[in-house]
Amino acid sequence: MQKKRIDEQPQPAPDEQKPVGEQVSEGAQQAVAEAQQEVAEARRPWYRTIYWGRVLIMVYIIWMALFALLAWWVYYHPVLGIDVAITREFQENQTPFVKDTMIAASYPGNAAWLSTGFIILTAIIFWVLDLRLEALIVPVHSIVSALINVGIKLLISRPRPSASLVEVFQVASGKSFPSGHVMAYVAFWGLLFSFGLILFRGKYWWRIALLIVSAIMVVLVGPSRIYLGDHWASDVLGAYIIGGVLLGITLSIYLKLKEKGVLAPRSTRWKYIRYAKKAA
Repeated sequence: MQKKRIDEQPQPAPDEQKPVGEQVSEGAQQAVAEAQQEVAEARRPWYRTIYWGRVLIMVYIIWMALFALLAWWVYYHPVLGIDVAITREFQENQTPFVKDTMIAASYPGNAAWLSTGFIILTAIIFWVLDLRLEALIVPVHSIVSALINVGIKLLISRPRPSASLVEVFQVASGKSFPSGHVMAYVAFWGLLFSFGLILFRGKYWWRIALLIVSAIMVVLVGPSRIYLGDHWASDVLGAYIIGGVLLGITLSIYLKLKEKGVLAPRSTRWKYIRYAKKAA
């Protein structure tokens, strides 16, 4: 009789029997699985990814000759009249909104901890979503871009804008050509924009947000460097050009590795291998 009364007592639900830590872990795993599924649904077929990537690469390669010509010109002409005129034109608008926007656009590049945090967080997100090759490409490309920027600055050795010629809102150290901020933004945000185009399709909110935010960051950083008096317009133009060239080279390497299925999930690696054999 006693046994029957015990059996009839209501039993706790399965979730109530599990420790809180285990429930949180299962919830996180479910969220990651759902995110992986949504990203997988948005992924372009691998052959379309390669096609669009090659289209972008052709555009980037053309910029190489333009950068070489510009670098040669500023090496022999450190101060250009057109640079001074452009900076003064930019700085005519002294409204708080414009000034604050320009400062905000440059801020991530001024805070090393923030820009580094963006790179690490992006790499982690890509890795969790089984985009492991992309997770590796993001930090490597940013590091290579930074090293090349330092090398070119030492080679060209162009002085920064002088307060006697234009207004300098932020005093920056080091050489001027090409802009380190612009190259860093093209390396990180430009790469994310490229991934958004060639990897994914559809009108998913996160894809649209990725494309919009990345484009805004790349577009605004150049004018902000001119407005704040940290760089000449030719510094910014040169950084956009060489940044685009490096981005094209990185995408070319990335697509070659993609074709071979490097770091691809085991469930899809055979597709890349089969495509590579057909292409050969």
